[in-house]
Amino acid sequence: MYISQETIRSWSGLYGTPRQWSHRQAVTPSDYGIISGSQKHGRRHDITLYIEGDGLIAVIAKPFYPPGLYRAPSGGLEPGETLEAGSAREAHEETGLDVELASYLLVATVVFTCPDKPAIEWHTHVFSATTSDRTLAPTDHHEIREARWADPSEFATFSAIMRESQRGGLLYRAALHDEIAKAHPLFRS
Repeated sequence: MYISQETIRSWSGLYGTPRQWSHRQAVTPSDYGIISGSQKHGRRHDITLYIEGDGLIAVIAKPFYPPGLYRAPSGGLEPGETLEAGSAREAHEETGLDVELASYLLVATVVFTCPDKPAIEWHTHVFSATTSDRTLAPTDHHEIREARWADPSEFATFSAIMRESQRGGLLYRAALHDEIAKAHPLFRS
């Protein structure tokens, strides 16, 4: 993993101390392949962005998501890339928005398990971000089918659809939504 504890302390100094959360998630061999395939350069993380605009949150749908399923955009930092540069790049690719990081909400440590395979430890660093942009226009059409604005109340429906899928990666994202609802101010209003 190329995000060190020193890097996390630096982010905490800039954006606030995040909540810590641990989770264990069983995944199918197919999901395991997707997760292990995303570990190029030793990557074991994603940066997830809850991008706020006028009380709404930008969400994305991947091409394989069932109708009605959306989640916050996320992606990995490249080796040597700063948090700010990587977040800006991922936000633009997945939503077309220019963003400014606001607060460090959560560090999630998840252990993905699959029979007869070594467990994968993964870290999701969740940040809130703001934008003055309103037009969503993803540039990565291979990874993103659609982006739209969602009311925070819709996340309960998104999580329900994820749980119905019974896919390990989506079950993890549903649990992550539940944790963010405890940490993000928009979910408490």
